[in-house]
Amino acid sequence: MSGLVHGFVLDGQGGARRIAADADVAGVRWLHFDYTHAETATWLERQVPERVAGALLTMETRPRVTALDDGVLVYLRGVNLNPGEQPEDMIAIRLWLRGNQVYSTQRRSLAAVRSLQESFEQGEGPRSAGELLASLIDRLTWNLEEVIEAIEDQVAVFDRPGDASSRQTRARLAALRRRAIILRRYLNPQREAIIGLQADASGLLSDSDKVTVREAGDRLQRLLEDLDSAREQATLAQEAMNAVLSDQLNQRMYLLAILTGIFLPASFLTGLFGINVAGMPGTDDPRAFGYFAGAVSLVMVVVAIIMWRKRWL
Repeated sequence: MSGLVHGFVLDGQGGARRIAADADVAGVRWLHFDYTHAETATWLERQVPERVAGALLTMETRPRVTALDDGVLVYLRGVNLNPGEQPEDMIAIRLWLRGNQVYSTQRRSLAAVRSLQESFEQGEGPRSAGELLASLIDRLTWNLEEVIEAIEDQVAVFDRPGDASSRQTRARLAALRRRAIILRRYLNPQREAIIGLQADASGLLSDSDKVTVREAGDRLQRLLEDLDSAREQATLAQEAMNAVLSDQLNQRMYLLAILTGIFLPASFLTGLFGINVAGMPGTDDPRAFGYFAGAVSLVMVVVAIIMWRKRWL
């Protein structure tokens, strides 16, 4: 069927072989679908309970874990590592696990899922449904670590404001802040979902699987703290840039105010002597303009001295 991305039956030794969606085989079966295909909806509605099919086909998801129809429904998110895509445009994967059956759906390719397929080819993959889920969570968290470390490295560049007047610099910093905010939107509920899995009493996860999930949860908690720290550093860097820009603006306004104060008397005098009415002094004296220019210059110098003495300059 066109909606099936891949189907595996696990051999219990770390390997797996590919199967069709309708294959009747013994062992742990993992069927992974693209939920945007019409055939996927038809097949799921025929093979699983109605509520489960609806949960696996839903468009909008938030990371969570819940018991559903004798199974466990898990919503997870992974960073987008596809070429040309933004990591914070996180990809959702929906899983329903019951006994030896694992059904999962997604729309876009997820690096952690590709990594699981490669582990089967190398004979080092999961050996049970619970281990498959734990391994997926572990891989999602490791991929996330690379992205958050990259954000931290990029934010560290802005510890020194540098050229705050550059629009490109401020735009890059704002983009990093948005990336951190978007990532945290999904990672916090994902941490809660992982905590919920640690307390799962359905028997889906073995003790070793719970250890893997717990370690992934601890890493995710640390990554959330690192992400919060990077976001705070980005906020401080942006505030520092705003302070530099504000100081530059104040200096320029101060200079303009000084120049205005110096030339204000001259502007008044030139405006006064520019009126075209009878009785203006010096209209018949060729030396009048020189006297007037000298007087205006003297006034400007006096005003500048007064400002200097008042420490306005």
